[in-house]
Amino acid sequence: MISNSAPTPKIPAITVGLYPFDPSLVGGNAPSAVSTLLATISARPEGGVRFVFTLEGRIESLRIPEADVPSTDPLWQHTCFEAFLAAPDREGYCEYNFSPAGTWAAYRFRRYREFAHTLDEEALIASPVITTTTRRNGVLTLEADMPPAFLPSSPILRAGLAAVLEYGDGHLEYRAIHHPAERPDFHHASGWALLLDTRMTSQ
Repeated sequence: MISNSAPTPKIPAITVGLYPFDPSLVGGNAPSAVSTLLATISARPEGGVRFVFTLEGRIESLRIPEADVPSTDPLWQHTCFEAFLAAPDREGYCEYNFSPAGTWAAYRFRRYREFAHTLDEEALIASPVITTTTRRNGVLTLEADMPPAFLPSSPILRAGLAAVLEYGDGHLEYRAIHHPAERPDFHHASGWALLLDTRMTSQ
């Protein structure tokens, strides 16, 4: 029997583990409370990119920002999930911060750590960024959709995924796919180990 139904679209998606920066290089920290931290980046059928972070472990050991507790600190000074996107042939890139509290921040850079502007202006003309978090049985999951207006203008994206985890005593643990520098540095392009083609294909 030959089916006349339309082919199911295949959505490019990549899942990787995020690993802690070697604590021995920064004076030593307590053992990690996190057993697994996975990050997924995928293209959305309607355009844009989706990020999913799944953390498993002793979540009670971490300071998790709450939605009803306002903070004026930059998101990356507390438990926060991060992503960096760039066109493969350009120096400019975008940084995205996602807090478990449901807040977000996005920035555009001209080149390594040369700040250009925040992406608030794009938010006025784009569909809202939707972030959801769930916490149960030692698992925290955060999902965030970034509409096309927030992305570098390229169908192929170089991507880095990372996280900052804040412990009860205030110390921070830095996690990424790869740590290329002597200090934690999510802006270092050598740590952006993924290549995502956002164009749809069909099977």
